[in-house]
Formats: sequence, structure tokens, C-alpha cells
Amino acid sequence: MKTKIFTTVFSAFLLLFISCGEGTDVVESGTYQGTIKEVEPSKTEIYVETDDNQTLELYFSDNTELTRDGSTVDFSTLEEGMRVEVDVEKEGKRLNPLAVRVLE
Repeated sequence: MKTKIFTTVFSAFLLLFISCGEGTDVVESGTYQGTIKEVEPSKTEIYVETDDNQTLELYFSDNTELTRDGSTVDFSTLEEGMRVEVDVEKEGKRLNPLAVRVLE
């Protein structure tokens, strides 16, 4: 009985841990191109897989410039699979997106 309970609790914990871990990378400040892997509207956050297979976790701030064809667009226009170019600033282990340009 104890083994079954332990296995159930362990499995639930493992599933929760895996679903929360995005496996993101911290890169140097600079400009990167890639594809949006995930959009989290409630957090104004996106995950971008760069062309060199790194995953960037980007939390937008009021200062993040978001544009498409040179015009400012709303965060709600972002979708999984879109190609973007991002200017990021590394601050400790956090990446601050200064500008995000939709390339499509």
C-alpha cells in the first residue's frame, strides 16, 4: 500500500516538474532570430527557439518594443510558430527583451 501511494505521489511530482521546466538558456546581450515556441498571454511572456537551438524565455515589460513591418503591434498578435528577431539585454540570469520584431 505504501509503495503504491509513494509511486503515485512521485509520479505526480515528476509530471509537475517536467511540465514546469522549460529548459531555457541565458545568452549574452544581443540580437537573435528564431521561432516562437510558446506564448503565455497571462504573463506577457514568450519562449523563442533561436536558429542555433537555444530557448529564450522573454517576459515583456512596458519598455519592450513590439513591431511588425515597422509598426507597433499588440502582444495579442504573437502566435506559436511566428518568426521573430529579438534584441535582448542580459541582466544576471534574466533576459530582458528590448525589442521584438515579427518577421512574417
